[in-house]
Amino acid sequence: MDPASPLDSPFWAFSLHVYRADGVAEECLALQERLGLDVNLLLLAAYLGAAEGVTLDARDVAAAEGVVAAWHAETVRGLRNLRRALKPASLDEANPLRAATAGLRAQVKAAELEAERIEQAMLWRWSRTQLTARKRADVRAALHSNLDEVLARYGAPAGAADTDLPRLQAAALVFAQSKD
Repeated sequence: MDPASPLDSPFWAFSLHVYRADGVAEECLALQERLGLDVNLLLLAAYLGAAEGVTLDARDVAAAEGVVAAWHAETVRGLRNLRRALKPASLDEANPLRAATAGLRAQVKAAELEAERIEQAMLWRWSRTQLTARKRADVRAALHSNLDEVLARYGAPAGAADTDLPRLQAAALVFAQSKD
């Protein structure tokens, strides 16, 4: 990572590593589909809890969401919707433009990932300006509390992090412990 780049941060490194852990992507994407949540907000909550011991409250989650809401709705979701719309034509063997469509879909997928990276940079900057002086807590407790706060923001019942995100929690703690 180039530390001079505003797109590179410990949060981005955390997200890349943790999201690739066994079952984490599936957990996150299931909640994205079911609740309409922003996975980047969920990953930020996990990072802040596991890596920094920062506990978020409902106001923090709402503020972080507000920082990226327009970008997420217009850019990230727009690219995601376009990528999904291109999928049938890119898989249709009868489509004479299948290869071209598949190539375009791959480009849109890359652009979607870059849009997610920009969103994470926005969240990272917000966290540095709003939470740097925040008192640190036990990382396990902070992680669990933060994930519950994000899930509650999207209408999940209290304690949903235990049932819906066990793999994310485990991967986040392993990553944070590896950095100690």
